[in-house]
Amino acid sequence: MAIDDPPHGHDTSDDARLMAAYAEGDARAFEVLYERHQGALYRFVRRVLGPALQAQTDEVFQDTWLRVVQSRDRYRAEAASFRTWLYTLAQNRAIDLLRRSGREVSPERAGTDEPLTPEGDPWQDWPDPHAAAHDEHLFWRRAGEQLLRCLDELPAAQRVVFLMHHDDECTLDDIARALELGFETAKSRLRYAMSKLRLCMGAYLGAAALGRSS
Repeated sequence: MAIDDPPHGHDTSDDARLMAAYAEGDARAFEVLYERHQGALYRFVRRVLGPALQAQTDEVFQDTWLRVVQSRDRYRAEAASFRTWLYTLAQNRAIDLLRRSGREVSPERAGTDEPLTPEGDPWQDWPDPHAAAHDEHLFWRRAGEQLLRCLDELPAAQRVVFLMHHDDECTLDDIARALELGFETAKSRLRYAMSKLRLCMGAYLGAAALGRSS
């Protein structure tokens, strides 16, 4: 259930070479890295912050790149891919804003199996996914929009792990190291995120849209 595809036309070792070149003073290397990752990073930041703090997306996005500039000598490719490192810098800044705004949950609650109950009733008037092609496209577009709404309802700690796993295609080992979490904590946050997203999507789609009898 990937939300965004990774940048095309390069591999992680290429990013590492560019970062090494930038650390040695090659400004063009930074420009290439920025061009490759700016779109995906901006979407990641916006989704981590959620709708309540969407106005701060530009601030976190710009601050993340500033931290790349300031930390260029400290990046180590053997520790994490550039993209994972970039996302980690972004999520640290985003979580800081969420905490100061009072919207971040405490760590001890981040992995709890609390049910996620969407507000309102399931949508009953969505296009039939088995109907004509244009209706099917409309259905899946609306389903994608609803997935993003459900994602916004996750606790930020779970949302970060989900996004890093599905946007950045990080392994749980990578996520645990990047976020300085225990492996089991990272695993549980991803599991709870997936469970809550399934519940949220199921509740909003309703039995008919999911192909089940009422």
